[in-house]
Amino acid sequence: MTAQNPPADPPRTTPERTILMIVAAYAAAFVLFGLTLQSPAALFGGLADIVTTRDALLTDYFGVGGIGGGCVNAGLLTLAAALVYRWTGARITGASVAALFLVLGFGLFGKNLVNVWAIVLGVYLYARFRREPFASHVNTAFFGAALAPVFSEILFSTSIPFALGAPLALATSLLIGFILAPAAAHLFKAHMGFSLYNMGFTAGIVGTLIVALYKSYGFVPDPVFVWTTGHNLLLGSFLTVVFASMLGVGYFLDRGALEGVRQIMRAPGQAPSDFIALAGFGPTLANMGLTGFVGMIYVLAIGGSLNGPVIGAILTIVGFSAYGKHPRNIAPIMLGVFMGSLLKPWGAADPSATLAALFGTTLAPIAGRFGWGWGLVAGFVHSSAAMSVGPLHAGLNLYNNGFAAGIVASVLVPVILAVRAGFGYDDGDLKA
Repeated sequence: MTAQNPPADPPRTTPERTILMIVAAYAAAFVLFGLTLQSPAALFGGLADIVTTRDALLTDYFGVGGIGGGCVNAGLLTLAAALVYRWTGARITGASVAALFLVLGFGLFGKNLVNVWAIVLGVYLYARFRREPFASHVNTAFFGAALAPVFSEILFSTSIPFALGAPLALATSLLIGFILAPAAAHLFKAHMGFSLYNMGFTAGIVGTLIVALYKSYGFVPDPVFVWTTGHNLLLGSFLTVVFASMLGVGYFLDRGALEGVRQIMRAPGQAPSDFIALAGFGPTLANMGLTGFVGMIYVLAIGGSLNGPVIGAILTIVGFSAYGKHPRNIAPIMLGVFMGSLLKPWGAADPSATLAALFGTTLAPIAGRFGWGWGLVAGFVHSSAAMSVGPLHAGLNLYNNGFAAGIVASVLVPVILAVRAGFGYDDGDLKA
């Protein structure tokens, strides 16, 4: 008789309501952290400054409303998003966790308590138009808030009167939300899931069209750059507690979390890759904590600054560690961007290069599927692409690296497949 490998144990099931509550608890932790840093009056003023600022890339909310104001904005916005998930009865999957952590991360630089909701409403209107439940489009709605700065840019522009800017901002954002869902579904085919930030790719193209339209009428968005430094000890200590708790809670939920993390690390990560379905929420949460530490250690090792945009990028890695990322497939991408920084006219710790290394991990499936060598190539190429596409959307697409990475993956993956085919590799059907 031939020995048979015993079937793998099914992942330990965590109720979706519990998963949502744990994610909400991390959002609440940001609120509580912010409350310890500023007085109520200062926090209220900081939040007011945040929701009334032009917040195109890069607008560090720590520099606009203080660290406390930025953290409270991010936490409250994520709690509000969690309530929408609860209200609609949407499934809480790996993609949902990624979307919520994306809200938390970008709530530190670009998404605020005011500017996201018109896009969310636009997606809701699309769902109603298609006679489909909004619950099936909630992820799209919150991923689609990538273009939230469009609302703020128009509403608070100095060149458009408020009486005209308010309805124009609302109408433009509703239109964006309405078209994102069908556009994202179509554009996913271009990169076949080898860039995890499909909405970033979509938002970059839609944002480019919106900016081109407004420029043709003489409205040219002004560049923004707000970047804070000098808070590594405070913010690093807070993040250490957050990521360590993920490891602890993950183990508490599932004593087999370590083996589950090993299972996750064997996955290539090509989208859609729901690690909660694959290994359970306990191992997934532990994986999220590990990748959070990887991102933070990278920033500190290159002498970078922990601030709103950088922490937002790290939290994006953390969120997508429920949906495609793990230490083995993100490390080659980060190293490839770092190598690019050594050979190009910018430093690894420069703002754009730091964010390219962190957000560039959207290309992790390339390393996961084709190996470290191609991961290094993808990171190296991405380090240039991410620096070049921003002017196309005038910084109004918060997922600039997702836009760049979508282009990189759409071009690089067919080349990889052709080269590997020439060497006799059979990659089979890579359609996600």
